[in-house]
Amino acid sequence: MNERKRLLILGVVAIIAAIGFYAYSTRNNTQETVTNTHPDYKNITYVINGKEVALNDGYAEAEAAPGSASKIVTKYFGNEVHKDLNGDGKEDVAFLLTQETGGSGTFYYVVAAIDTDNGYVGSHGYYIGDRIAPQTTESGSGDAIIVNYADRLPDESFSTKPSVGKSLYLQLNTSTMELQEVQ
Repeated sequence: MNERKRLLILGVVAIIAAIGFYAYSTRNNTQETVTNTHPDYKNITYVINGKEVALNDGYAEAEAAPGSASKIVTKYFGNEVHKDLNGDGKEDVAFLLTQETGGSGTFYYVVAAIDTDNGYVGSHGYYIGDRIAPQTTESGSGDAIIVNYADRLPDESFSTKPSVGKSLYLQLNTSTMELQEVQ
């Protein structure tokens, strides 16, 4: 076989290999993209004080009133606990959000995100308090979660540093998507 034929055959084989590699890597990237479209719990909608709040990377901002310069800012705080909250065998997540409404307060809420086949579904927020000091969120018995935080005595002003330890035991009512206090 002459040199020219050998180079032509090697060139054709190299081109076929390159096309095969490109097709394989493109197929894998497409599958990875499809997998990553399953929205995570920092990019879904929750209900806070009766209003839908759509988080984008754990953050949402809305006008306090139409045309107002004041903003309602909702942020992912953390203190996550991962467990099955609705008995379907999938790991769900509960965590804290903060909301600032333009005044001096920082309001804390517990929310849950239920893992479904179509992505996470957000719950209604359960109000914990204003200017509290969150400690931990942990798994309770069964499908309950426990939110530990420090608060003030009823007669203390908001300028007093939270110093009274409290624990809140919550379960998710899956028909209303509301967190409810349990004992």
